[in-house]
Amino acid sequence: MIRLYYWPGLQGRGEFIRLLLEDAGLPYVDVARVEGTAPLLAVMARPGLTPLAPPFVDVDGLVLAQVANILHFLAPRAGLVPEDDASRHHALQIQMTVTDLLAEVHDTHHPVSTALYYEDQRAEAKQRSRLFLQRRLPKFLGWFERIASAHGDVMLGAHSYVDLSMFQIIAGLRFAFPRAMAQQDVPCLSRIHDRVAARPRVAAYLASPRRLPFNNNGIFRHYPELDAE
Repeated sequence: MIRLYYWPGLQGRGEFIRLLLEDAGLPYVDVARVEGTAPLLAVMARPGLTPLAPPFVDVDGLVLAQVANILHFLAPRAGLVPEDDASRHHALQIQMTVTDLLAEVHDTHHPVSTALYYEDQRAEAKQRSRLFLQRRLPKFLGWFERIASAHGDVMLGAHSYVDLSMFQIIAGLRFAFPRAMAQQDVPCLSRIHDRVAARPRVAAYLASPRRLPFNNNGIFRHYPELDAE
């Protein structure tokens, strides 16, 4: 049984791991939702090589942190990445670029410091968001779109965990920046989103209470004043 440790009440970075586990049908416990945050904090307080922050997983006593690292480890066991080394490392490369994008999305609403509330940095957030939507978002989505187009509406030539991550990226960006996303020309990524959402196990997950709705406590936050004009 895989134990997933992440903060309760939000999708956040833990959602990329949940999507892999759900799509693969791997049994897991979302620890903090079931047992509270005490076990999560206890693991982080252990001596030695312990996670700095969630999400992290415990797989038969092996504790791993960092989303891209976790997915890279779990995907071969889940059958959600090709078997050859080149494809696995290309998948990891794409996933690490997803991590870069998530950091920039987060900084649209917290450009100064995570120690401050959004309301304390609203002016800076508006400036950061405007530049992100004008320059950075098209660059990231354009790169992902070119990869998907080259592989026939998948990210690696066959369904993989990177497609699941693209689903979450598109869904999250549509929640956070609906006006800006309506202006993006990403037909391949849109088809990946729709196809992943229709996969039987993913569809069942999305319709269940296990899939929490997006909210303004996670990475993807909808502040209308930060969206495209």
